[in-house]
Amino acid sequence: MNDWLRRLMPAAPGRLRRAGVLGLNGRNMNVLTAWNPKGLYRLTDDKLVTKELCASCGIATAETYAVVDHPVQVRRLDRRVGGRREFVVKPARGAGGRGVIIVVDRRGEDFVRVGGLTLSLGGLRDHILEILSGLYSIGGRVDRAIIEQRLCAHPALAAVGAGSTPDVRIVLYRQEPVMAMLRLPTVASAGRSNLHRGAMGVGLDLRTGSAVAAVCNGQVVDRHVDTGLPLGGLWVPAWREVLAVARKLAAAIGMGYVGVDIVPDARGAAVVLEANGRPGLTIQIANRRGLLKRLADVDARLTRRASPQPVEWA
Repeated sequence: MNDWLRRLMPAAPGRLRRAGVLGLNGRNMNVLTAWNPKGLYRLTDDKLVTKELCASCGIATAETYAVVDHPVQVRRLDRRVGGRREFVVKPARGAGGRGVIIVVDRRGEDFVRVGGLTLSLGGLRDHILEILSGLYSIGGRVDRAIIEQRLCAHPALAAVGAGSTPDVRIVLYRQEPVMAMLRLPTVASAGRSNLHRGAMGVGLDLRTGSAVAAVCNGQVVDRHVDTGLPLGGLWVPAWREVLAVARKLAAAIGMGYVGVDIVPDARGAAVVLEANGRPGLTIQIANRRGLLKRLADVDARLTRRASPQPVEWA
């Protein structure tokens, strides 16, 4: 367990609140219920709907190569994939990285995944059928499979990607960024950037986009767990653009509390991966700070000003 959090444990909920930690119940009952109308979750829970919203707002997303929404289409999967050597397969309604496969190369007729494991065309077909059945979707509903562009990391972040692509999670409250972290894939996470799959979370200074702390599997770390590279000097390129894109998408979605995942890609552009209407709370451990004060600061700022300026975080 992270030593910052360990000092608070065992602790009564009141002690955690006094330390500024936003808990799951507090998030669900006091934040999501108040600020996220149920009708808006369709904009974040379906990645294809999010992509359409981004397109309407002029926000860049990964190129969609194909959408599979019926089992009969799986028979022609080789045509849909074509000769592409790298791509990503993901469920449209998936969450937490479940069901995501990242293909980085071809070896004969097989597909090479992050970490060197291979998958046959038949295995890929079976996986997409699982996606369609709803195995990985929110609520187990029938789903669609997306085959999309695999984004390449910006050179400043490529070395800490463990063969995959890091991304930035921005949590916004009332369309104001309140916390951010750089998510680094690992061998254990199979190239995915989800912390509970084994990825690393690097807390970021909201003013500069530079690293302030890092965590992996609940433990504080100062080096990448696979490469051994130090994390202290990490910074996110195109930081102002990343924040601006996150604000723009949060405003378009209309939720008061939302997470936006963005890749600063090889061209220096800020490309949206997806949005999350129920962003997790591990970001607090990565930043070694609680969210409660930051939410309160935004409330106070918006109350004082009719036309608020961005909050400057200490």
